[in-house]
Amino acid sequence: MDRCRPPNAIDWLLAAVTAALSVVEELDMPTRVPGHSHPGWWITAAIAASVLVLLRRRAPFAVICLYSPAIAAALVWSGEPVTAWQFFVQLLLLFTLLGKVPTRDRRTVAGVIMTAVFVGAMLATSPQPPGAGDVAIALGMTFMAAGAGVAVRRHREIAVQARERGELLAREAVAEERTRIARELNDVVAHSVSVMVMQAGAARLMLRPEQLTEREALHVVEETGRDAVEELRRILGLLRTGAEADGLAPQPCLARLDDLVEQMRGAGLDVRLSVEGDRVPLPPGLDLSAYRIVQEALANTLRHAGRTSAGVTVSYRLGALELEILDEGPRDGRTGNAGEQERGQRHGHGLIGMRERVALFDGRLFTGPLHDGGYGVRVTFPLASRAVPDRVAG
Repeated sequence: MDRCRPPNAIDWLLAAVTAALSVVEELDMPTRVPGHSHPGWWITAAIAASVLVLLRRRAPFAVICLYSPAIAAALVWSGEPVTAWQFFVQLLLLFTLLGKVPTRDRRTVAGVIMTAVFVGAMLATSPQPPGAGDVAIALGMTFMAAGAGVAVRRHREIAVQARERGELLAREAVAEERTRIARELNDVVAHSVSVMVMQAGAARLMLRPEQLTEREALHVVEETGRDAVEELRRILGLLRTGAEADGLAPQPCLARLDDLVEQMRGAGLDVRLSVEGDRVPLPPGLDLSAYRIVQEALANTLRHAGRTSAGVTVSYRLGALELEILDEGPRDGRTGNAGEQERGQRHGHGLIGMRERVALFDGRLFTGPLHDGGYGVRVTFPLASRAVPDRVAG
């Protein structure tokens, strides 16, 4: 992937610094080391090395293959002592290679061998015979560069694995939520089809004896409906697991929010429920999804904020159903804050389930920390214009 990326700002800066320092060092060489003039072609080599530094991450092995043998041969052939920039560039290229190529790769072995040859040439062309301390420093710095490269590569691999694991968990969570939604909507559809079958049967019994064509048509509707219900029950059997396998519990809806509020109060969450506007009949699937969203939002509040206050507002607007669940944030001495609460909810299954349910009915979802503390969930579902208002009692 790095071969497709152009050099970034750090690469350009490092190359510019390398070019500047190497040229200055080469020009100052006769002053620092009497008797060694370092011919002018070394300046050209220094500039070329800065270009290799710029390209090192795009082709680390090719760059070190160009640099190490060339500089080592030039040192031995000219008899000139090594300069700091030459050693620095070698360590930088070794660090880059080991930071991108696995340790047991042949390119890594070749890079280490070329670095060892370079260090040997550096010590051999030293103005004075190198002592044990000089050798130890050179080897120590080489090992530090190599170790840092390996550490960076392993850190990058761990980060990639963690990201892939997180993506896998997110996909599993989405699949789990979609299965749960499908299971619940399957119940709704099966019930609706059963009602249609019963209505068709009742209509058939009310026909006159001479209405044979109508009777036969309604009979076909009944048989087709029964087959559809049977198929839905088979699918439902595949989707159900564990305690849900009996399927006897009625599906919840917004009309049962009072029961949910009482359950949350019993768990320590102070919940206030408010219903605004004129209630309209909702599609069963949307009604169920709206209830689940409120349920999940309150469960997340209890999970992340503890015993606090929360308000639930259900608003029936013209052509829309709006849900608003707001809490006041932790107030029981927890060290968490709204940001931590947001992170906990954002990476949990709760928000994934909300998103899937809202997307299923072309709604809009907003979640996030509130300006005055706490956390908010706001959902808007579009409603069909054919819905007939029914004044909310009380």
